[in-house]
Amino acid sequence: MTTLTHFDVQGQARMVDVGGKPATHRVAIAEGRIEMRRETLALIESGTAKKGDVLGIARIAGIMAAKKTSDLIPLCHPLVLTKVNVDFKNADLLQAEAVGIWCAARVETVGPTGVEMEALTAVQVTLLTIYDMCKAIDKSMSIHGVRVVEKHGGRSGSFVAV
Repeated sequence: MTTLTHFDVQGQARMVDVGGKPATHRVAIAEGRIEMRRETLALIESGTAKKGDVLGIARIAGIMAAKKTSDLIPLCHPLVLTKVNVDFKNADLLQAEAVGIWCAARVETVGPTGVEMEALTAVQVTLLTIYDMCKAIDKSMSIHGVRVVEKHGGRSGSFVAV
């Protein structure tokens, strides 16, 4: 693809017309991580954070965000999502003192356009929710590496990040 699809020939922003495209099964997987102090991760794992079950609440926030993507990103189409999964795993990072939580979101639909933005939004909001719930004890947390790692369906076919 050599042109940006969200601009017309005059350079004006537009919503892409997907009306003539066939409905196909679409899948996107995005990932990212939040880095934090070991003490913060221990608190999250213990389930004793002052605000409650951090990962459970963050997972719900990510799912809700995927469903609201078209309200947040101006030129995204509203989609009927058929599946949204948000998963976590702890990650020891390169620095000895830093650890983090890795998050992946898998979003699916049957429709005329892809769900990459929904997967990315789910990951970002999930990680932001973890930050929000733990910022009282660790303001140094940081979010990294949010990206699409897999996409299937549609005219452009499959993409798997290296």
